[in-house]
Amino acid sequence: MKKIIILFAVTLMAASSLVGQEVSKDAIIGEWLAESKDGKVQVYKQGEKYFGKIVWGKDGSRKDVNNPDEKLRSQNIIGAIILKGFSFTGNAWEDGTIYDPNNGKTYSCTMKMKDANTLSIRGFIGISLLGRTTVWTRVK
Repeated sequence: MKKIIILFAVTLMAASSLVGQEVSKDAIIGEWLAESKDGKVQVYKQGEKYFGKIVWGKDGSRKDVNNPDEKLRSQNIIGAIILKGFSFTGNAWEDGTIYDPNNGKTYSCTMKMKDANTLSIRGFIGISLLGRTTVWTRVK
């Protein structure tokens, strides 16, 4: 019983230390490798908003064939801005959108740092519960 209480206390302290963890608003800036390892996105700041563009892909010559704008379908995926308009809210980047070049759809999105080198990205339609999360890793 004593071991269980100690384990519970240690777990509670670890969890509470993560909750109170402050994140720098510019911590997200840098290059990130997608969870699928088939692309890299450069996150940058423009004014007070955060954006991200594809800077590398396994298939570097791939076109944005699923883009809903026919004029953009002949453009290369490299250089496409897929993260747009995020604001830092104290512990997350919110109120932005993410474009998925695999299906040509744009989703509402929030991003949170799990740690200094791990970014959790949640794309959704309407409410965050109706979405999908992917994890990106910082490129060093």
